[in-house]
Amino acid sequence: MRGRGGTGGRIAYGDVRELRGPLLVVAADGVGWDEFATVDLPGGTRHGLVLEVDRDLVTLQVLEGTAGMAPGETWVRFDGAPLNVPVGPEWFGRVCNGRGEPLDGGPPVTCARSLPVNGWPLNPVHRDPPRDPVLTGVSVIDALTTLVRGQKLPIFSVPGLPHLALATQIAAQATTRGAGFRVVFAGMGLTHADIGYVRDRLEQRSAAGELVLLLNSADDPVIERLLTPRIALTIAEQLAFGDGLDVLVVMSDMTSYAEALREVAAARREIPARRGYPGYLYSDLATLYERCGRIRGREGSVTVVPVLTMPAGDITHPVPDLTGYITEGQIVLSPEVHARGIYPPVEVLSSLSRLMRNGAGAGRTREDHLPVASQVLAAMARARQAAELGELIGVAALSETDRAYLACRWQVEGHLFDQGDAELRSLADSLDRAWGALAALPRHELTMLPVAMLDRHLPPGPGVPPSGATDG
Repeated sequence: MRGRGGTGGRIAYGDVRELRGPLLVVAADGVGWDEFATVDLPGGTRHGLVLEVDRDLVTLQVLEGTAGMAPGETWVRFDGAPLNVPVGPEWFGRVCNGRGEPLDGGPPVTCARSLPVNGWPLNPVHRDPPRDPVLTGVSVIDALTTLVRGQKLPIFSVPGLPHLALATQIAAQATTRGAGFRVVFAGMGLTHADIGYVRDRLEQRSAAGELVLLLNSADDPVIERLLTPRIALTIAEQLAFGDGLDVLVVMSDMTSYAEALREVAAARREIPARRGYPGYLYSDLATLYERCGRIRGREGSVTVVPVLTMPAGDITHPVPDLTGYITEGQIVLSPEVHARGIYPPVEVLSSLSRLMRNGAGAGRTREDHLPVASQVLAAMARARQAAELGELIGVAALSETDRAYLACRWQVEGHLFDQGDAELRSLADSLDRAWGALAALPRHELTMLPVAMLDRHLPPGPGVPPSGATDG
């Protein structure tokens, strides 16, 4: 074991045994798991995190990668502490890479306090149940799958669908009651075109000092992708539970994160599990998702909207499958709905917000919100059955009631669901559009709505679709 004096009195170890992908194996003593390290090279420095300690052999993941490194010219200094990130309001308005280094030409972010990036899941004993809505300005979400303050509600998508557009729209428009609402957006594995798109879409909120942007590009070191959501959540936790703000964390794309985890696991020669992912994928995702919520006796909250793509549209793929076990519902985007020209292409019958009743209804949104949402979903389910029957026997052979349900589906998709990717709608507008769509049905079919509510909100006369709009 070779050592020499390092800066700050720290010993620098130079007995590098192996360089393998993003990993470096060095002989050292007195090193603990998860320590942060500095790697000295003839041309500069790099940084690493301790993944494993086996007797006197320490395995580090080098954040900038090991390209260009040689065993005889590499020295490692260990900090004796985990990687910490500065936390505080100084992050607002900043655009940084996945390691928190500035991309906006400004100085490095410095704060009076720093915290370990790994953090800790909230203690269930001290949790308060999520409550009160986070309104996104997107009708199909606010009306039918309401996001609740302190909830984790993922968006399941398929490659090629506009999930990034929806994620940025939510980040740009979301709000809660009161003025203490902020957004942290963490992008992982984005192309440079996507990074430019995100920055443009969120520029107004960033300029207002309400947004933190962390953007990891596809050509950045893979290890950085594992740090990006952790840094985002660490920043959000301090803003929420230290400064009393309501913070929304949007993370896209968690499939890129999981693939980075798989790549590092393969470099460590770990035994793979399903689809080559490490066996601890579930617990790793849980350490991220479970950092959101509300703490009893404290102001502030962390709400998480992770976005993930399902390879080949397979909802049983390990990433969406395990995510569904940890989170409280899902918003599913559908290629079939997208093909009909509807944005956002949400498949509402596969989507669900399990905590919607905690954030919607009298005293929170509107007293008719929950009954209207139930009636719209019931109508969409009946319309699907009518459409399938119409494909077999022809729409003309359907009953008048079945044709009314097809007309209602046309109204729902065309007037409630479909909206511009920069269009902000109030909840009142969304619910009024839902009532307008339900007017396409005979009154006796609206069995989930009280008579007094029907008299107060139901518009007169059914909606009439254009010719051919009711076809399957």
